[in-house]
Formats: sequence, structure tokens, C-alpha cells
Amino acid sequence: MKIALVQDWLTGMRGGEKILEVFCELYPDATLFTLLHNKGAMSPTIERMRIKNSFIQSLPMKATKYRNYLPLMPLAVGSLDFRGYDLIISTSAAVAKGARPRDGAVHICYCNSPMRYVWDQYEEYFGKGRAGLVTRSLMAVVAPFLRRWDVRTCSRVQYFIANSHNVAERISRIYHRSSDVIYPPVSTDQFAVSEKDDGYYLVVSALVPYKRVDLAIEVFNKSGEKLIIVGSGPERKKLENSANRNIEFLGWQSGEELAKRYAGCRALIFPGVEDFGIVPLEAMASGKPVVAYGEGGALETVVADGDSPTGVFFYQPTVDALTNAIKALAPLKLDPAAIRRHAEKFDRSIFKRQIREYIERRLKESMK
Repeated sequence: MKIALVQDWLTGMRGGEKILEVFCELYPDATLFTLLHNKGAMSPTIERMRIKNSFIQSLPMKATKYRNYLPLMPLAVGSLDFRGYDLIISTSAAVAKGARPRDGAVHICYCNSPMRYVWDQYEEYFGKGRAGLVTRSLMAVVAPFLRRWDVRTCSRVQYFIANSHNVAERISRIYHRSSDVIYPPVSTDQFAVSEKDDGYYLVVSALVPYKRVDLAIEVFNKSGEKLIIVGSGPERKKLENSANRNIEFLGWQSGEELAKRYAGCRALIFPGVEDFGIVPLEAMASGKPVVAYGEGGALETVVADGDSPTGVFFYQPTVDALTNAIKALAPLKLDPAAIRRHAEKFDRSIFKRQIREYIERRLKESMK
């Protein structure tokens, strides 16, 4: 059986890429298709794959400005040739699910979100104050076309897997399709329970608008407490310019360095709405509590009540609400070992077993 893996783009190891990495381990002889690939940006497991790119690979500034080519992405994924493949497994938050299988082939999509740029997070990327006038004017024309394309091409997928119940609801609402929920993988073995407190709070995030790192910066500018931000992205310069000296930007860190940062923090700050969110579970695998915005995937991973809480929520995206949530951590009786045990329910080994069994079952069903 010839297998094709499809990823929106290969530009860094974030949550979607950690899911792809498991697919690459399960199917190392597959061909990996993507819109573009920044060589060396991925894990060795992914870099070893046979990788085929779209024409976006040849466009200028694709390494850092690839999102500017959003209007071309449906055409780009449509230009990829899957005629020789029996099984397509796409990991999609943009256009990968638009891969077109040949007649008789099976397409399974692990959906991190319907195209987030034009649905739930449109205003975060292209609203007033987020994008310039020219970009907003262009997207006002382009976004309706992209939405129609996104809905129309969901028929190319036989089976949807959602990364959370949060995303399953979105798939149902936007695509009018059912999906099965399999939570993403968390490499809990890369982290160890720590009771250290080196006096800082931590944000681990791509620096893009919807992550709301700007809100965390506002809060810590006001409080003066130390905040360390791990991550990079197009918003980095803007965020650095808005931050006081108590806030430190480290860029992306190796797995070993990231584990050290989790181990030393007082708590993880998670201020955005996420489809699922692997980062809070990495912090919890280190025995650290999470201060999370109470919407989206965090509601499925962070426990804020009962005998063994793993963090607290705030429910308004405001400075006061986040400030009060951080203060609410202090009186809680938190057990680092119990927090770790909760994270282990989402371990990578569980995901790998569940996804393999799911694909095998769906293939058997398609052959009947």
C-alpha cells in the first residue's frame, strides 16, 4: 500500500508537527507532501522522510512570510499529485485536508481546526489593529472564497479525526461532518516532576496574534514579576517593544532547555484560545500548574476544581481577570506528582496506539 502524508507546511516543531512526527514513525516509507519546507527546521524523524513540496517552495520570502501566500494555498495543495497513493493521511489546520485522493483511495484527516485564518480566528489575524488596511481589504475579498473552498473540499475526506471535542464541534458546525476525537500526543517522558520555583512565570508559544501573548505582557508589565517567553513568530518584535525589562524573550528552545524552563517556573501562563494545546500538558508533566483562559481546548486538559486541581482558569481576556487568576494560585494546595499523573493520561504512547488502531479499523471498513 502506498501512503501519502500531507502537512500544511514544515517550518518548525509545534503541536501539529508533533502529531505528524508520530505518523512518520508509523509510516516511515510514506511520501510526505507539504506546501513548503524550511530544511533543518523539523525533527530528524521528519527530515528523513521523502518530502515533496508545492510551487510555494519556489516563491520569494517563503521561509518567514509563507502566510502571505494564503490566497494561493488552495491552488498549491490542488497541484500536488496523489494519483499513485492508496491512503492519504493529512494533518490540517489550513489546506492539507484539501488533498485530492484518487478514486478508490482513502483519505483520513487529523484536523487541528478548519482553516483557522478565515473562521474562528479571522479577527485575530485580520481584524482592525491586527493587520494593515491593504491586508484587511484584500482579505475581505479573499476570505469568502477561502471559506467556500474549505467547506467544498471537506468532501475529499472520508474520515475526520478531531484533536479535541472543541474542534469536533467546529467540524460539525462548519463542515456538517462527524468526527472522532483522539487527543494529540504529549511526550511526558521528556519532562520530570519538579518542585523548584526559580521565581518566574512561563509562556511557551508561537508569537502570533491569537495566542494572546500581548495580554500576558500587559499583566507582567503591570505586576513587575518575572516572565520568560519561549517561542518565536511574526509578532516577536512588536511584543518585545511592548515589554518591560522583567520580561525575557528566549526564542525557540531545544527540548532539553525547554524542560529546564518548565522545571524552574512557578506556573505556565496560557492566555489564548487553543484548539487543544499540548503546552499546558507539557507543563503539567513537569508538575507545574497552569493559568489558562477558560475556553477552547484548555477546558479538556486543565482541572480547576476537585481534590487534585492542575491549575486555574480566567474567563475574560482582560488584565484584571488574568491578574486575579494568577493570585488565585497562591492558596491552592497543589500536588506536583498528581499534576504529573494527570498529564500522563495524554501520553504519546497512548496517542500512537489509538491512531494506529483507528487507521487500521477504517481501512478494513473501506475494503468491505
